[in-house]
Amino acid sequence: MIAETPRLILSKFTLKDAPFFFELVNSPHWIKFIGDKNVKTLKDAEQKIISGHFKSYETHGFGFYKIQLKEENNKSIGTCGLIKRDTLDDVDIGFAFLPEYESKGFGYESATATIKLAKEAFKLQRIVAIINPENEKSIGLIEKLGLNYEKKVKPFADGEELLLFAKNL
Repeated sequence: MIAETPRLILSKFTLKDAPFFFELVNSPHWIKFIGDKNVKTLKDAEQKIISGHFKSYETHGFGFYKIQLKEENNKSIGTCGLIKRDTLDDVDIGFAFLPEYESKGFGYESATATIKLAKEAFKLQRIVAIINPENEKSIGLIEKLGLNYEKKVKPFADGEELLLFAKNL
């Protein structure tokens, strides 16, 4: 366990989380706002966990964490975490939830815990978030967390323009 809130547990992904991760990255809002990560099998999901999550934990000490809901026997419902992207100067906070757990306050609760970790455990001075301009709910959450819009960026090879929000810790 990395962090705990009144309703949630945040912990590192393991290979046992591949079925959940597969479901999450193939959910409609993930595809629409984050993009198709070409995870078509459980083996693909395992490889993404190894090459993404495990590598980030090892390299930076942080990464994306699975979010489990206490009141539903610690069911995995989403992800929230920190990622250091080569194309951004600062560490990026991100989150995503299974459709039935969106808009229930879990994003704010898990992101608040993640920001606390960023500041206290990882000694980060600043965090950013990159968001698809059409993702109004994520923009609202990021602003509620105290991040402010700074500029438009194109951090990925696809050239898609995203909004960059930032917050000094």
